[in-house]
Amino acid sequence: MTPSKPLAGWRVLVPRGGKWGDGVAAQLRVHGAIPVIAPLINFASTDDAQGLANALYELQDGQFDWIVITSATTVDVLVSQGINIPKKTKIAAVGETTGAALALAGHKVDFVPVSDNSARGLVKEWPRAEIHGRVLIPQSDIAEPILVSGLAGLGLEVQFISAYRTVGVPVADPVRADVASGRIGAVLVTSGSVARQVAAQLAPLPQATLVACIGPRTAFDARAAGLRVDVIAELRSAESLVAALVEHAGHSARQESR
Repeated sequence: MTPSKPLAGWRVLVPRGGKWGDGVAAQLRVHGAIPVIAPLINFASTDDAQGLANALYELQDGQFDWIVITSATTVDVLVSQGINIPKKTKIAAVGETTGAALALAGHKVDFVPVSDNSARGLVKEWPRAEIHGRVLIPQSDIAEPILVSGLAGLGLEVQFISAYRTVGVPVADPVRADVASGRIGAVLVTSGSVARQVAAQLAPLPQATLVACIGPRTAFDARAAGLRVDVIAELRSAESLVAALVEHAGHSARQESR
């Protein structure tokens, strides 16, 4: 007989703090898990403050036809800078989570990819009636050039600007010890940056420790970082990630009960 809570007793490493981490921790607890919040990355001000200021000035001046937002962190940068996006400038968001952050900040989102919430998905699904004009892409300093090259390839005039820096955060010794001993049943991987920090700080992971990735692209990045991937969420959302882990645990429990 399988348990009513498939994650009962599982200790799950949540690699991000803040509202996102607290939200995921709450979802995990519903399924019986014990979340261990241990941020592996953080965000710092860009090294190109003047370049960012110039780009945001042009944005508010209406010089861009589109702005592409790839993360809630970029939304936070816009809010902290007091940026008002002109109504004539259309907004594209990579994924529902980013779209929700924009809506919460008072912005109307004009385009979100439907089938693939990733940079590749956005390029693939970009409205073919909108392959002209200037596009601003404020991203992390280590963002891959997928959006820039992809949208430029469609014929758009694209400008990338570093909106913030992604930096690694050292894992606390007790958490590192828990991972090494196998007391952590699963590690959530939410981005390529997180995958690289897991590999650098926590690898090799015990064979019994599951690695659960938020979407196929993150799974690709995790494998590239040398991690074994056990669970892949269908969508790039916290809900999908937790659901995929729950389904995997439930399936494993049913197999063991036979």
